[in-house]
Amino acid sequence: MTRWFRRGAALAAVMGMAAFTASAPVKAADDIVIGFSVALSGPMQAYDGDSSKMAKLFIDQTNAKGGLLGKKLRAFDADTKSDRAEGAKAGLAAVQAGAVMTFATCDYDYGAPAALQAQRAGIISVFLCAEDPKAGILGVGNLSFTASGAAQLQGAVMAEWALGKKGWKNAYVLLDDSIEYDKSVCAGFDWLYPKKGGTIVGRDNFKNGDASIASQVTRLANAIREKKVEAVMLCTFEPGGAAAVRQIRAAGITVPLLNGSSMDGNYWLNAVPDLKDFYIAVQAAVVGDPRPEVTALAEAFKAKYGALPASQYAFPAYAFMQLWAKAVTETGTTDPKTVVAKLETYTDVPTVLGPRSFSSKYHIQTQIPMMIESVENGADKVIDSQPLSEAIPNDVLYRLKK
Repeated sequence: MTRWFRRGAALAAVMGMAAFTASAPVKAADDIVIGFSVALSGPMQAYDGDSSKMAKLFIDQTNAKGGLLGKKLRAFDADTKSDRAEGAKAGLAAVQAGAVMTFATCDYDYGAPAALQAQRAGIISVFLCAEDPKAGILGVGNLSFTASGAAQLQGAVMAEWALGKKGWKNAYVLLDDSIEYDKSVCAGFDWLYPKKGGTIVGRDNFKNGDASIASQVTRLANAIREKKVEAVMLCTFEPGGAAAVRQIRAAGITVPLLNGSSMDGNYWLNAVPDLKDFYIAVQAAVVGDPRPEVTALAEAFKAKYGALPASQYAFPAYAFMQLWAKAVTETGTTDPKTVVAKLETYTDVPTVLGPRSFSSKYHIQTQIPMMIESVENGADKVIDSQPLSEAIPNDVLYRLKK
């Protein structure tokens, strides 16, 4: 997904970089090498770190069972340093190390340089948890995937849950338009909420870096009083998200706030003491997930790395590895084109996170069930689950309509 960072220069400027020196040794003849062309340092490490660790946990568990096709899996690390140019170098390093697949950063813009190197070399690339549909076929090529689901899915799920489970028929949209991820979350909500019978009675914008959103809060308060707003779809991310929530609540506005997965985790809740009636859509809950397999995976992660994952974004890479290993086993090869062809036949295949599907059109999840978390007593907890009742249309998925 495109998230958390401002968008910048064209990717072509960072292609074709020289070889990169990484930490892993030269490929052993009997190894199946999985590249990690990800941020091992810099700000994107906060998002790539746990996701990479979760994929490596899968590697360890698979090797403990004898590996795949009689061979061991081995990780090859190449640090992008949270930089696009370094990302191209890291992607090339994975190719030169003999990787059959490489992971890329959990963001389309920051991960695409490495993914494009993989595409050029004819190997699979996988964005760890990017939620922009360009992270895959459209933005990289036919051998590229993202382990996560489209950001529009989160907004659409919140719309369906707010109407179907809560009966909130009048909503206000408050969009942090700093990044494409937020725009996509709100696009999903804007599409499905009125279609299911809700009314968006007003909308406003702000920037993640705004020190104050007092004007927006005042307009929201007026809309609540005059137009009977029952819920606010707040499309934002950290760190500005916490500041926005704090200002809304400090103004005495108590209506429920909805958001996408970007606000998952308890790390920011101290900024808004006693927060309640705040809801987000997630693929998994680090604590309290009702699925035993997810809880077991979180505990296995803790046993290996000493702490639980920071958020739900750690889990999708593990689910993708399950699908990739299944495709390798069924085809009897790690040949990228053969494996991709098999992956594209998968419909509702079970994973630790539930059913997953790919096709020759989509290498991103667009209709998976999601959990609904509520913030209460300084922590978030799962209170419900919500499937999406209909497929997201292309014009919404790629935001073709203005």
